[in-house]
Amino acid sequence: MPYLEIDLKKILHNAKTLKQALDSKKISIIGITKVTLGNPTIAKTLVQAGINYLGDSRIGNIMRMRNAGVDANFVLIRNPSLSELPLVIKYADISLNSELQTIEKLSEEAIQQDKKHGVILMVEMGDLREGIMPKDLENVVGNVLKLKNIELLGIGTNLKCFAGVIPDDKNMREFSEIAGKLQEKFGLNFQFISGGNSANYDWIMSTNEKGLINNLRIGTVMLLGVEGIKEDPIPNFYQDTFTFVAEIVEIKKKPLYPKGTITTNAFGEPSIFQNRDKYESKEGYRNHALLNAGRQDVQEKGIFPKDDIEILSASSDYIIVDLKDTNLKLGDELRFHVNYEALLAAMTSPFISKVFI
Repeated sequence: MPYLEIDLKKILHNAKTLKQALDSKKISIIGITKVTLGNPTIAKTLVQAGINYLGDSRIGNIMRMRNAGVDANFVLIRNPSLSELPLVIKYADISLNSELQTIEKLSEEAIQQDKKHGVILMVEMGDLREGIMPKDLENVVGNVLKLKNIELLGIGTNLKCFAGVIPDDKNMREFSEIAGKLQEKFGLNFQFISGGNSANYDWIMSTNEKGLINNLRIGTVMLLGVEGIKEDPIPNFYQDTFTFVAEIVEIKKKPLYPKGTITTNAFGEPSIFQNRDKYESKEGYRNHALLNAGRQDVQEKGIFPKDDIEILSASSDYIIVDLKDTNLKLGDELRFHVNYEALLAAMTSPFISKVFI
């Protein structure tokens, strides 16, 4: 079975390094666990590094961590569905929200369960994902403050995820000014003025104008050691925290070019062989191999071989590779670096074992 090798010591190092850097900027961290499906072992590693707030977009992942005894405050970082509000109140300490009606229902459920629930209001700052339009914020805040068993803990915003808008001094200053006006008007002192996610890393490390922003919601930096815009490696962070491992299940000498009429592949994508000029002029065979994982398990475009081989493509069940001049044989394991997309798929697949080192 293919597997993910997970190096907890390197994750711990990354998390401690990030916390130290952001402590110096007076920025708290909500550690994001969604790419790991709220894996309790990884979550406990983040807590060990001093990350006391953990955020996840799935209430099921929060339930998993809480039931496993992870000692943290849990934040649901996706707008709650009305159908899951009882679980949100029971298992999450805080949720991010942009719909007043949902918060009103959270209040009703919190009263029913005799619990207090924290709310962070998400603000639209240009990326066009979730968020209340700034002109509507005062009305929403005023109404939220009237709700029983709901504690307004702050505001947040999200950039880069949908439209690709990059956090910069201008939009972060505007967000900080919004927070300041709300605090002044309503006599509040927000615990969370949450400026964004791992895409904010380069900005926060380089700016001298963070304003009132005091929190970021970060996963990628700690888990993969890369910043969240171009996924460039960060100095003094480990990037090989996760390694994808798959086994060779077929090796054959096969022609460089297929035989027959070519159409799209099984996913409706153009065949890699449609550029005939590239292949027809090449006669001979390649050292062709199949690995015991496919797109049902991982995104092959997001894995990068540690051996001198070439990934050609993937079907649902196989990754197809050119072994070139290596001496690899049937049953050998190939190891790959992973990016965020590939990690998300591999952690989600029930067919990929998770091995901790």
